[in-house]
Amino acid sequence: MTLPMIVPLETTGEEGRRRAIQELSDPLYRGREPSFLDRFIAWLDEMLGRLVMAGDGVIPGWVWALIILVVLLVLIVALIVFLRPSRSRRAGAPVHEGTVLSAADHRAASDRHEAAGEFAEAVTERLRAISVDLEERTIVSPRPGRTATELADEASSTLPGEAEALREGTRIFNDVVYGDRPATAESARTLRELDVRLAAARPANAGATTVEEERR
Repeated sequence: MTLPMIVPLETTGEEGRRRAIQELSDPLYRGREPSFLDRFIAWLDEMLGRLVMAGDGVIPGWVWALIILVVLLVLIVALIVFLRPSRSRRAGAPVHEGTVLSAADHRAASDRHEAAGEFAEAVTERLRAISVDLEERTIVSPRPGRTATELADEASSTLPGEAEALREGTRIFNDVVYGDRPATAESARTLRELDVRLAAARPANAGATTVEEERR
């Protein structure tokens, strides 16, 4: 017995799209959606193809592709350089730039800026007051060009109980002054409270020194 030949029905474009949408709506495919990187690469490939086709007949396709790739490479390098923190932002720049005042003068300047709502200037002047005060009390040795990070590291070895607060104050200073982060009233208050705490703090070896002096 001869089986009848089955002739496949012709599928229209509209029917094909409907079936494709129905198939892709299956939950099985939802976990296989392309990532953002995949979509970006696909978009870039499509854009390059269009640009090459636009220049077809005027400029050879491979020249178009080379030009586009060079431009993209330059843009990517520029973006990386722009977004990468500079050395000064990573390590900090000198705390003092310009004339170094007394701790009292820096404190007064910080108070004026804070009262005026100029919190970035208040933060800057307050850490400078802390720096000068620590040097005047010989908690740290005077050293030109010292960064806020270095100041915190050196002071923490003598005032270990304030190490965490010093790091927090340094982070605020670096973010505001060299990281282009906005200063707030909270930032100024944190530095002001740190200044008060450090002014009352005693070196870790101060008690031992006093006992030794009494024995003598």
